[in-house]
Amino acid sequence: MGRLDGKVAVITGAASGIGAATARLFVAEGARVTIADIQDEVGAALAAELGPAAEYQRCNVLHEDQVAAAVIDTGERWGRLDVLYNNAGFIGITGPLEETTADEFDLTMNVLLRSAFFGVKHAAPIMKEQGSGSVIATASVCGLEAGIGAHAYTIAKAGVVMLTRTAALELAEHGIRVNCICPGYIATQLAAGRSLSEVDAAEAESRRDRARQNARTAQPLQRMGEPEDIAAMALFLASDESEWVTGTAQVVDGGLLSGKAWRKQPSVMTERRPIRMYHPVETP
Repeated sequence: MGRLDGKVAVITGAASGIGAATARLFVAEGARVTIADIQDEVGAALAAELGPAAEYQRCNVLHEDQVAAAVIDTGERWGRLDVLYNNAGFIGITGPLEETTADEFDLTMNVLLRSAFFGVKHAAPIMKEQGSGSVIATASVCGLEAGIGAHAYTIAKAGVVMLTRTAALELAEHGIRVNCICPGYIATQLAAGRSLSEVDAAEAESRRDRARQNARTAQPLQRMGEPEDIAAMALFLASDESEWVTGTAQVVDGGLLSGKAWRKQPSVMTERRPIRMYHPVETP
């Protein structure tokens, strides 16, 4: 038996990266999945690959009506909604605060934070009626510690973490769990520094390979995260195995937030040295 047998899920941003890896894993574990995205060809191809347990639906998370439609249509299509994974995202605006325009800031907030609010808002009534459900969001280690990512991205992901906590409190009495995942550096198109529409597939993979190599020395576990690492956590949060877990920010980062890798610590910390006792000088 699969860990998600009989469950129905919506995953936004599911045509590629973390979303696609999660869609594949969910279907393999017995779920039926709506792949909600704006990459029509890629999303439709993934749905065809996964067979009758998957359906592609165009969903631009900037628009509340499209998020609502993805959630409601999924419930009507398969008769229930067990999992909503608010995963769609992008890097957003980067650079100094004084060079950031209001429109750039708003767009970043809307894609990364407001869309997650839309998802919770429209999934809640269906899940309340069932008396059960799991809402998941992709946050980031940037939402837990400053200085890792760009200003707007960091602010938005911190908002996702707090949305998770406050929604979990409201929905707990209805049997609905709300959690988020805080990935570290993951080898997706975001790691390539641009969207896949801006670089060809070979260049994007080359950029990801360089990022993977850099990550070997940047964090305690000597490899970059892969989309499947985050999908595995999403599976846990979607399954009944996490039925007593809510309001949490699950860190999946290769040890990044724990601190500097041991191999990068100064020798005074890593080398064994004999204890030197301090003896005060005695005066006559």
